Amino acid sequence: MPVLLFSVIAHEYAHGYAALKQGDDTASALGRLTWNPIKHIDPFMTILLPFMLWIAHGPILGGAKPVPVDPRNYRNYTRGDLIVSLAGVFVNLLLALASVLVFMLIGLTGRAAPGAETTLAIVQAMTFEGLYLNLVLVAFNLIPIPPLDGSHVIKHLLPARWAYRYQQVGRFGIIILLVLLAVPTLLDAWMKPALSFGGYLLRWAQPYALPTLGQWLT
Repeated sequence: MPVLLFSVIAHEYAHGYAALKQGDDTASALGRLTWNPIKHIDPFMTILLPFMLWIAHGPILGGAKPVPVDPRNYRNYTRGDLIVSLAGVFVNLLLALASVLVFMLIGLTGRAAPGAETTLAIVQAMTFEGLYLNLVLVAFNLIPIPPLDGSHVIKHLLPARWAYRYQQVGRFGIIILLVLLAVPTLLDAWMKPALSFGGYLLRWAQPYALPTLGQWLT
């Protein structure tokens, strides 16, 4: 949970920071350009929806409160919209890569200080989770269903008339995502490249795994 919370907040913070750099200070002015988790909690998306889906034994879907941006303030609308939309997934990708590096550093530290191995194995397990959670966030947010980040890329590839109709799909975005989550085959196919990349990185870092790591991953 700490790893997921940090990763989601970093994703939203990246959107707000990128918007600020593109000329829009909406998030900053509203106090959303912050690492305070309370500011990013949405009563429905963060708490109520995941809880209801858990009670119903269905696929779990949730999210943080979207950082408010006003694309009209971007110095260049198309470039600004693409940069801001992809900033979150870019940061999640960086966090995934950073997780691998920290995984390796912890492994080296554990070998140099055997007495701290048990504690370090817990932290190393968190970096393991950080790798896969962030890659899942990358893949999930790139699903081209409005209002997810990937839809902004598709929008700019379509003619204006089609792009407008495409964005209207966002009104049913949550319902479409729930249907998608209920069809594991489709979601697994979409996630496979990201998870395969995670497996490749993990194989590269595997020699640095601490002996007691396994007990924290079960």
